[in-house]
Amino acid sequence: MVFLLVPQVHLLDLAGPAQVFSTVRDLGLGYELHYVAEREEVPTAQGLPLRAQTSWPPLTRDDLILVPGWRASRLGEHGRLTGSTRARIAGHHAGGGTVASVCAGADALGQAGLLDGRRCTTHHGLQEHLARRYPNARVVRDVLYVVDERVVTSAGIASGIDLALHLVATRHGPAVAAQVAREMVVYARRNGDERQHSAMLRHRDHLSDVVHRVQDVIDGRFAERLPLRELAGAAGVSERTLTRAFGEATGLTPLRYQQLLRLERAEHLIGHGATVEAAARAAGFEDARMLRRLRARA
Repeated sequence: MVFLLVPQVHLLDLAGPAQVFSTVRDLGLGYELHYVAEREEVPTAQGLPLRAQTSWPPLTRDDLILVPGWRASRLGEHGRLTGSTRARIAGHHAGGGTVASVCAGADALGQAGLLDGRRCTTHHGLQEHLARRYPNARVVRDVLYVVDERVVTSAGIASGIDLALHLVATRHGPAVAAQVAREMVVYARRNGDERQHSAMLRHRDHLSDVVHRVQDVIDGRFAERLPLRELAGAAGVSERTLTRAFGEATGLTPLRYQQLLRLERAEHLIGHGATVEAAARAAGFEDARMLRRLRARA
């Protein structure tokens, strides 16, 4: 993974996503974090200088490029990239890789030609500037982040953490994203623009260790039959206590939570070409009728 640093970079725009992916690395998922810039020393908006590599590591389509935001009252006054850097960003995306930005970092993706015809966002104070600077972009207001064909843009500052958790959930599943969020003691927040991608991320914004332990079991085995007594045993509480605690923390029963995970897994498979019947089996439904009913209800 590569973080591209621009002069006057905001520390939290960088540190939030970097903390997410360093935590994923600590979980043994094989991430190497690289920090590159066009000059070795990078001044930050908060006055703490950073040092970065000026040479890029080799990238594959599985790698990520993330551009943190920088201090800017308007886009264009800072952050002008060289042609070779713009080509690096564009080439990575053209080769099947994902590129992402926080706050003013969207300007870097725009310079690389990746915003034309795509939905995107940035900090609310820069949205009009972004729309004027890239008239072919479709700027979405008042959202945390936007995903459009492996181009992921976020609003800024703390929303970079939301963006990073979304990328982790997409790549490694919602259980890993939840574990990272818990390690960082942050809420896994919703996008606010489109349907939330993960029922887990919607229903993990609580501090009940009992319920988190049960959700860990359900997240990892949602396609299996999980009797309430087994879940209660995993949490070390009675069935009645678990049902009450789960409802207070999530607004759901454990079974309903499991159904939501199954439904979202099935929707993902259908979106990638599976039949309803095949998706139902893979997600743990006994037959496609229940899946069809849940889809219609949703």
